[in-house]
Amino acid sequence: MALVSVIAALQFGGGVAPEPIADPGPVVRFGLPIGKLLVNLGAAGTIGALMLASFGMSRDKPEYSLALDIAAASAAVWAVASAATGFFAFMTIYLQPLSIDDRFGELLAQFLTQQELGQSWLYTTLIAAALTVLCFAVRNHTLVLVMAVGSVMGLIPMALQGHAGGTASHDAATSAIWLHIVFAAIWLGGLLTLVLSSRTLDTGRIVPLLARYSTLALISFVVVAASGYVSAEIRVGTLDNLLTPYGILVLVKVAALGALGVFGVVQRRYLVGRIASTGERKYFWWLVTAEIAFMGLASGVAAALARTATPQLEVTASADTGATPAEILTGAPLPPPFSFTNLFTIWNFDLLWGLFCAFAVFFYLAGVWRLKKRGDTWPALRTVLWVAGMALLFYITNGGVNEYEKYLFSAHMLAHMTLGMMVPVLLVPGAPITLALRTIRKRDDGSRGPREWIMLATHSAYFGFLSRPLVAAGIFVASLWVFYYSPLFRWATTDHLGHQWMIIHFLLSGYLFVQSLIGVDPSPHKAPYPLRLLVLLATMAFHAFFGLSLMTGTGLLLADWYGAMGWGISALEDQQAGGGIAWSVGEIPTVALAIAVAIMWSRSDERDSKRYDRKADRDGDAELEAYNEMLAARSTTPTRTRP
Repeated sequence: MALVSVIAALQFGGGVAPEPIADPGPVVRFGLPIGKLLVNLGAAGTIGALMLASFGMSRDKPEYSLALDIAAASAAVWAVASAATGFFAFMTIYLQPLSIDDRFGELLAQFLTQQELGQSWLYTTLIAAALTVLCFAVRNHTLVLVMAVGSVMGLIPMALQGHAGGTASHDAATSAIWLHIVFAAIWLGGLLTLVLSSRTLDTGRIVPLLARYSTLALISFVVVAASGYVSAEIRVGTLDNLLTPYGILVLVKVAALGALGVFGVVQRRYLVGRIASTGERKYFWWLVTAEIAFMGLASGVAAALARTATPQLEVTASADTGATPAEILTGAPLPPPFSFTNLFTIWNFDLLWGLFCAFAVFFYLAGVWRLKKRGDTWPALRTVLWVAGMALLFYITNGGVNEYEKYLFSAHMLAHMTLGMMVPVLLVPGAPITLALRTIRKRDDGSRGPREWIMLATHSAYFGFLSRPLVAAGIFVASLWVFYYSPLFRWATTDHLGHQWMIIHFLLSGYLFVQSLIGVDPSPHKAPYPLRLLVLLATMAFHAFFGLSLMTGTGLLLADWYGAMGWGISALEDQQAGGGIAWSVGEIPTVALAIAVAIMWSRSDERDSKRYDRKADRDGDAELEAYNEMLAARSTTPTRTRP
C-alpha cells in the first residue's frame, strides 16, 4: 500500500515530473522519494519496537528478544535506505553521471561532509548503523530505553530537511516535522512489532500489550494530528490552496489519519475487551490489517508530499529582497517595537512546548481525579501551583518573551530567569513524582511502565548524587558562567535546536536545584535545613555577582548578533538591562525559596517536638530519666587528680 500510494501521489502531484533543465533521470526522480519512504518505515520499525520493549514488554519473555530483533532489522533497513537516499540526493543536486573515477568520489565526499543536506543523510546513516549493532548486542532494559531515546534523536537530521516553510516559519516547521515523524514512527512501529511478535503471545499476554500499545497510539494520534495541522497551515496557507495538488494530497492524508483515529477508538473500546473475554483473535487481525493498510497509505502520501511543490511560496530573507539586518539574521519579519503591553499580546507559538504543557496538565489532573475517585485526598494548593507553573512555562515558550528574545538580550535573560527560577519554584511543590507513584498502577509481569521507570530513576545513584544541594547548586551556578561565556550561547541563540536545548537545560537545572531545597518528592538524600539555607545564600551571592558583572561590563556578548540587529536600541544598554533582570528578577524567587526553607525548618522542628512528646507520654520520658541518671552517676564518681 505504501509503495502504490507513493507512486500514485508522485504522479498526481508532479513530484517525479522531468525537469526542463538538467534532469537527473527517472531512476533518481523515483528513487529519492521511494528511498525516503523506506527510511521512514525503517525508522518506524526501530523506534516502535524499542518503545514497546521499554514500556510494554517483559524481559523474561520471548516477546522482548523478538522485539529487539525487529528493531535491529528495521535499523538495518533504515541505514541502507538512508545511504541510498543520500546518494540519490547527491545525484539530484550535482547531476553527475554515475562513475567510479576520483572526481565523482571527491564530489560525493564534498556533498556528505560540507553541505548541510549531505551531512544530515550521513549522520542519519551512521546513527541507524550504530543502532543496528546495538539492538543485536544489548538486552539490558535500561540501555534499551537509552537506545530508544537515541533513535528518536536520530530523526533530528531528517526534520531539518524537506520543506522548511520559508525562513519566517522555519523553527515552527522544524518542530512540527520532528514531532510528526517521531510519533508516527511510534504509532506505526509499535503496531508492526505487535503483529510480528503475535505468534509468541498467548491471549493472556496479548491483551495487556494491546492495551499498553493503545495508550501510546492515542498519544501519538494527538501529536500527529496537531503537528500535521501546523505543517499543513505553514505550507498550504489558505483554503483555496487545498484545491492544488499539494493540498489534495494533504486532504488524502487527513482522511487516512481520521480513519486511523476511528480504528483506535474501536481498538480501545471494543477489541481489547473482546479478546480478553472470548480469546478470539480474528477481530484483531481484521482490524490490524485495515489499520496497517491506512498507515501505508499515509506513509506513501507523506513521502510524496516531500517532493511535491507547495502552494505557499518559501521566501528567504536577504538583502536583495530589502530585508533589514535583523530580518536577515533571524530569518523572520520584525515584530512590533518592544513594549510591556506587547509582551502579553504577541504570541510566537512553539508546538513542542505547547504540547508538553498540555499533556503535563492533563496527566496531572487525571492523577488527581483518580485519587479522588478512590477516596484519597490531594492538597488543592499543589494542583494550583502545578497548573500555574505549566501556564508560566507555556507563556515563556510561546508568548511575547519567545518572540523578542531573538532580538533583545534583556528578553532572553527574562526567559532564562523565569525558566531556571520562577517555573521550578511553582512546579516542585506540586510533587508530580509523588502523585505519579500514588496513581500509576504497579505492574507485576516483569515489564517496566512509567511507575517502574520513575522508581528506578529516583532510587538511582545518579539521581542521589545530583539531588544533593551542593551538587545541584554547583550545576545551577556553573551553568550561568559556562553558558554565556562559551560557544553554547551562540548555538542557543542562532540555532533552533540549540534554543530547545537551552530551555531543557535551564528548566532541569533549576528544577533540580529547587527540588534539593524544598522538594517534597522522594529523594535519596534529604539535607539538613541549616545546610540548605547556607547553600541558598551562597547561590544568591554568586547569582548577584553574575548580574552585576553584566550590568557593569563594557564587552558585548554576541556582538555580531545582538550588536548587528540595528533595531534602534543600544545593544550594550540592553545587555546591561539584562544584567539587572538577572540580579533583580532572579532574586525574587530566591527570597521565596529562603522563606519556604525557613517555614519547612520550623514545621520540621514542631513535628519533632510533637513526636518527642508522644514518645515521652508512652514511656514516661524514659530517655530523659536515663540521661538524668547518667549525670547523677557521674557526679558521685570521684575525680582523679594529676600528681
